[in-house]
Order: sequence, then structure tokens, then C-alpha cells
Amino acid sequence: MLTLVGLGPADAGAMSLAARDTLRAAKSLFIRTSVHPAVDDLIVDGVSFESFDSVYETADSFDVVYQTIVDTLLKALFHTDVTYAVPGHPLVAEETVRRLIAECRDRGIPFKIVSSASFIEPALSALQLSLDRGIVFADALSMDTFELKPDLDLILYQVFDQQAASNTKLALMAEYPHDWQVTVVCAAGVPGVENVSVVPLHKLDRAKVDHLTVVYVPLLPKDQRKCRFDDLVWVMARLRGEGGCPWDREQDHHTLKRYFIEETYEAIEAIDNGDMDSLCEELGDVLLQVVFHAQLESEIGVFDIRDVIKSIVDKLIRRHPHVFGTLDVADSDEVLRNWEAIKKTEKGDGWRESVLDGVPVGLPALMRAMEISKRAVKVGFEWENLDDVFTKLEEELAELKEAVRAGNDSEISSEIGDLLFTVVNIARWKKVDPEDSLREMVNRFTRRFQYVEAGAKSSGRDIKSLSLSEMDALWDEAKTTGL
Repeated sequence: MLTLVGLGPADAGAMSLAARDTLRAAKSLFIRTSVHPAVDDLIVDGVSFESFDSVYETADSFDVVYQTIVDTLLKALFHTDVTYAVPGHPLVAEETVRRLIAECRDRGIPFKIVSSASFIEPALSALQLSLDRGIVFADALSMDTFELKPDLDLILYQVFDQQAASNTKLALMAEYPHDWQVTVVCAAGVPGVENVSVVPLHKLDRAKVDHLTVVYVPLLPKDQRKCRFDDLVWVMARLRGEGGCPWDREQDHHTLKRYFIEETYEAIEAIDNGDMDSLCEELGDVLLQVVFHAQLESEIGVFDIRDVIKSIVDKLIRRHPHVFGTLDVADSDEVLRNWEAIKKTEKGDGWRESVLDGVPVGLPALMRAMEISKRAVKVGFEWENLDDVFTKLEEELAELKEAVRAGNDSEISSEIGDLLFTVVNIARWKKVDPEDSLREMVNRFTRRFQYVEAGAKSSGRDIKSLSLSEMDALWDEAKTTGL
């Protein structure tokens, strides 16, 4: 039989009578740590015990500490009944107890729990807080595994030394202002020792802390919180709801298409310009389009933004077995091959009758041409070398010249298309994105032409009055300035 006993949060006066009687009667008593206010009273009572303090001093990590304690107690249970005492309540913030109970259930070992108050009650008293405020209790050592919720009060335990306080401070400052006032409570409920102090968050690691310390972080007012994804979803639902925006309420998937495209290209422009402030704003506009479309379907019960997120999360995990599974890959090319193979498995036979199926018709022409070219190459429809592609380019250029000489407008259009598609294939051979290349060229042309316009204006002339040679001179000037 394993008996799990709570020592309570303070001295023996805060321990339950049942717990104290159990400890006095225990034949084989282990205490997680002797660094607890109630232990001195147990010694006075003549209670003998073993502690795991030496494990804390020698182990490399808390995980090792916890598992060593569990293994030791399970081994002892083979020979006799064991009583194991922990600070506070056994079921509140006690990882060793959690592991022990799981092992006992798996092995059919009987166990019972003898309760005392946890650290929560005296901490709430010291802070003069009520649980009806919606308080989150969390282990400061595990802050990287849970999501901070600044809209709720937070009490952190295991802030036991300066390093833990420093790590806690850094984690909290990701969501809270650096000068946000937090309360440090030491030895809550211990008569004559309890201490409560308020410090700005950025000074938390300078506060006096010990093994009986908790930190209270009050909730942030809404106007001081960092915006979260849920805030955007809420705003979008509000705009679409009763009393919302008339324009937003009129939109559907088709009316929004142009905005999706425009916002995407504005984000690309910000990337091309190296303007990260604009990129931040434009990515928000793109994200709004995703949330907008999801909201439309949410209103009729088809799917919502959580379904959208789940879909892409599941897909990314499935298609990256080299990251989330055990598959080994040699390089990015193998990653892409695996991606296509997994996609084909997901879609099933008959998913694409042609290798060219699935290329969106609405893509910009150069992007679509590039994707079509890549697809055709996968089944062997390819030139033997780059020189052959240039031969094809010369052939298409000659045919275009002939069409122009003949004055055949439809042939001219057709030959220009052939010529452009051949250029796209050269770009593919050289691993250049033709869409980016053309966009960058147009940007360069725009900058240099505007330089010519500015030059004409600075001389008091209209650009139309400049000769071609004068324009060329200004154009060359623009090139030398790096435009």
C-alpha cells in the first residue's frame, strides 16, 4: 500500500490532523524534501523519515529527480507499505505524485491520499484574491509548454531561485509590459515569515525568492494586451454580424477574390522593397482575407477558421515525415519528391488524369507557364541541354519576325506567347523565377524612368520635349546611381 500525504503549505499547524496522525504511525516514511516548515515539528514529534534532498543536489535535471524518487519508492513497495509525504496537497503541483499514481494504476498497487491544504489557499489569503476571478495556476519551470493568457490572473509556483525568476521574467515579458506590477509572495501562511512585495516585472529576478515563493501576475486590461489571432476572428465576426459593417456584410467569396490577389501582391511588393514595416501591415491584410473567407463558411456551418488551421497543421505533419517521423532524406529535392508522392496517396487514384491537372488557371501567366513547364519535365518532356533551348529561342524569335513582316496579328500574338514560354524554360533551366525577374525588371524600369522625369522637371522642361539622346543620357545617369 502506498499512502500519499500532504504536509500542508506551512508549519505543522496548517497540516490536517489526519495527515499528522498518518505520519506519526508510518513505518516506512519518505519525504520529498526536508526543506519545509512542518518538518521541524515532525522531528520534535519523534517521527523518523528519509528525504530525497541528496537527489536534488546531485541530479542533472528535475526530470531525473522526479523519476529517481518514483523508482526508489516503487522498489521500497516490494518489501513494505510506504508513506510518501510532499509539501502542500498531494494532488496539487506534485509531479512525483502524478507519476506514482500512474505507476500504481498500471501495476495494480493500492494507494490512498491523505490531504492537507495546498499552497493555493494561503497564497490567495496573502493576495486577498478570490477564485471566482478566474485564476490560472502554472508551474514556472514549464512556461514553455503552456500558453500565457493575459486576460486571466496568473499565479506561478516553483519560482524558487534567481535563475527561475529570471526565466519567468523573460517568458512573461513576451506578453506583459516590462513595468507591469507583479506580486511576490514568500512563505505564504507561515507565521512571522510570510512576506508580500510588489515589483515591476523587469525586476522580478532581483526580488528575494525561495522554495516557498509564488508570483502573482494580475490580468492585463484589454487595451494593454497584445492582439492575438482570436481577436482578429472576433473582429471579423463582429463586422459580419448584426449591426456590423454594411460593406463587409455584402461580400461573398467571389467579390473578395480580387482583394485576396491585390493584398498578396502588395505583400510581395513589400518583400521586394525590403520594407519590413510595410510587410507587417500587408501580411495582416492577407491574413484578414483568410479569416474573412473562413467567417463566410462559419456562418452557414460548413467550416470555421479552426478547421482551416487543423487542415494545414495535419497536412504539414503528414507531408514532413522526415521531421515528424522517422524518414531520412538526402536533400530538398527528395523532400519535394516525397511531398508529391504523399499528396498522390492522399488524393487516391484518378486524382489527376493529366500531369498538368491542378495548376490553377488563375495564376499569373508567367507563374502558370513555369509550373506547366515543371510538370511536363517530370515525365521526360525536356530538351537534352540548355543549348537546345537557346536554339528553340532563336527559332521562335525568327518566327515572330516573320509574323510581324507578314502583318498577321493573330500569328504575332501566338509567336510572342511561344517566345515567352521558351524564355520561361530558360529560366527553369537556370532555376530563376521568371515572375520575379520580370517584376524586378519593371521595378528597375520604373525607377529609372522616374529619374528621367525628375531630370526633365529639374531643368524646367516637360519630358515630352526631351530628345531621345537626352533621355538616354539621363537613363545612363540613373543606372550609375544604382537605380
